Amino acid sequence: MAMGIQVVFDCANPDRLARFWAEALHYKVQDPPEGFATWEAFLISIGVPKEEWDDASAIVDPEGEGPRIYFQRMDTPKPAKNRIHLDVNASGGRKVSPPERRKRVDVEVERILALGLGATMHHADEDGDWYFVTMLDPEGNEFDVH
Repeated sequence: MAMGIQVVFDCANPDRLARFWAEALHYKVQDPPEGFATWEAFLISIGVPKEEWDDASAIVDPEGEGPRIYFQRMDTPKPAKNRIHLDVNASGGRKVSPPERRKRVDVEVERILALGLGATMHHADEDGDWYFVTMLDPEGNEFDVH
């Protein structure tokens, strides 16, 4: 049996980054545990000091298929290019014609930019039939839309 995974982002603002990625990936911010109306109520119940309430956030696939993505506050700045990055699969893959794949990628890039949550387009590349756009999330982490 395969092991489940969680993707973890070290970041300066967990709530902001979680909200961006929830919109970009069609995920949702994770609901508080059962029996609690809010995360604050849950954190109080387990004794987390108020000054630590914004130290983390998480998003989940509402369909339960994709991995949970966890965002944790780190005070150290991002040193350089990511050694790992996310690919947002918007093109439909090889079953779709190259012109249609490019159109789908461009539509998704425009959707992400239109969210107004701080993402920027870094550059677009073509490699034969493959077309992808490298973008930066609100904290400068690279990701590709292809």
